[in-house]
Amino acid sequence: MTERFEHFIYAILRDKVKKRWVLIITFLAFLASILMFPSEIVLAKMLPSKSTNTFSIYVDLPNGSSYYETQKVNQCVVSWLQKEKEIENIEVFNGMGAPLDYAGLVKGSSFKSGEHVSEIVVNLSHAHDRDESSYAMVHRLRPIIQKTCEPLVEKTSIKMVEQPAGPPTQAAIVIELYGDESHSLNALADEIKRSVVQHPDLVDVDIMRDEVHPKLSLHIDQEKALRAGLSIEYIHKMLYMGFEGMDVSYKNSEHSPSQIPLYMVLSHDSKALSTMSKEALMAKLSAFSLRNAQGMLVPLSEVVRIEEVSSTPTILSKNLQKMVSIVAEADLVSQVYPLLDVRSAIKEALKERYEVENTHLFDLRLRDKHSGEVFDLVWDGEMKVTMDTFRDLGGAFIAALVLIFLLMVVYYKSFALSGIVLLGSFLSIIGVIFGHWLMDLFSKETFFLTATSLIGFIALMGISSRNSLLLIDFTESMMKLGIEKKRAIALASATRAKPIFLTAAAIILASTLLATDPIFGGLGVALIFGTIAAVIVSLVVVPVLMDNTKAI
Repeated sequence: MTERFEHFIYAILRDKVKKRWVLIITFLAFLASILMFPSEIVLAKMLPSKSTNTFSIYVDLPNGSSYYETQKVNQCVVSWLQKEKEIENIEVFNGMGAPLDYAGLVKGSSFKSGEHVSEIVVNLSHAHDRDESSYAMVHRLRPIIQKTCEPLVEKTSIKMVEQPAGPPTQAAIVIELYGDESHSLNALADEIKRSVVQHPDLVDVDIMRDEVHPKLSLHIDQEKALRAGLSIEYIHKMLYMGFEGMDVSYKNSEHSPSQIPLYMVLSHDSKALSTMSKEALMAKLSAFSLRNAQGMLVPLSEVVRIEEVSSTPTILSKNLQKMVSIVAEADLVSQVYPLLDVRSAIKEALKERYEVENTHLFDLRLRDKHSGEVFDLVWDGEMKVTMDTFRDLGGAFIAALVLIFLLMVVYYKSFALSGIVLLGSFLSIIGVIFGHWLMDLFSKETFFLTATSLIGFIALMGISSRNSLLLIDFTESMMKLGIEKKRAIALASATRAKPIFLTAAAIILASTLLATDPIFGGLGVALIFGTIAAVIVSLVVVPVLMDNTKAI
């Protein structure tokens, strides 16, 4: 077997046409692998989705919505969830976020508070006991629940949130919009949201801001209250107890180590308004009377006046600048490609009214042609983490190439031989990319090139360099014994093929377990197919390059 391989390599080295074809095929394979990125045959993503045993549903109604409106939407959502046999239990947290978990920590849901918000936590059976993954279930249920339950209350937003497998970000895509005036900033945010919503691969699109809504404010007329013999504190307490509820006394029990508070509040029918209007609230207050110090009953409407006011929204800022965020999730796709599409759509939609200028990477600067106002559009979220990670890993890869090259120059005192070692190491990327393409063909979901894939590729650099070093050193040893160059290269390839194959087999077998992992699958595939490519390059391409150099 060794002799046959030696004759095979020797025959290639002796024939200029065969050597040329080896280099041409290698170049075409490298070019084809690189072109898989712009052609979107192989897709890149920070980390793939991971099937977990739980997910959450955020229900956000317009500011000023009542507890009962929120509960109506919750009941609609729960009614759909109860039809799923894989769901073991459901927890509804009305008016607040769920107890802190990883997703809540990242997305800030634990800070939610108010009658217009709620969180529904869905617990599934174990991932190994069901056929459908959690992200596939979310993908299937999202359009059904949103289409059915969001129209119950106008401007309701329902978001399906999975436990993030990777970077701690607020959403897959976050658009941070900076400006000076809140009114124009909100108007521009609405325009941008319309462009984002139109993309079919982006879901759960929402604007993170407080909406201004009308509300009724109660003010106690101090002069009338004093004349009626009612204290301000007494009126405050009775209003709060009637409409919000409070502890009024305590009960002692031998079965409880502490006192049991007695909570009092008006019934729903007693405090509910027929319509959200000043007249309806005044009629309700007229029905309630307070007893003064003289024992007389005084209607609340006599000492309280009602004013119609607008709510005061929370002003969001970052780096001392006013900001509005538009968030969106990528539905089973990489966020990179929808972002590029949405960015083009935003530029096209705003070009008539705004002067659009490219700033840092994908960021934009918008200048209103009429008012001269300037807005900065900055991309954040998982997209930014992805770009930063791939940039850093790319930098690490380049640093590894430079260091390997410098070490080889010091060792061989030759730029040509160092370049051969470097090129042989770099060409393992052919196997990495083609491996991801093959895995994608046989996978149910898209098999992404991830950050762990790049880590595997960087790890391959040392393995590939070692193979080339073995061939070069062995060839030089054979030539010192008087063996002709082509024969020495062929003999080195045949002799070192066995240890190279054994090393590659150990790496491939050790990486098979990684290839099945949902997060580190990219690392395993990169090591397996990259090693295969590295072996082929080391035993076929590197000998051809060695024969073409005069450094040996």
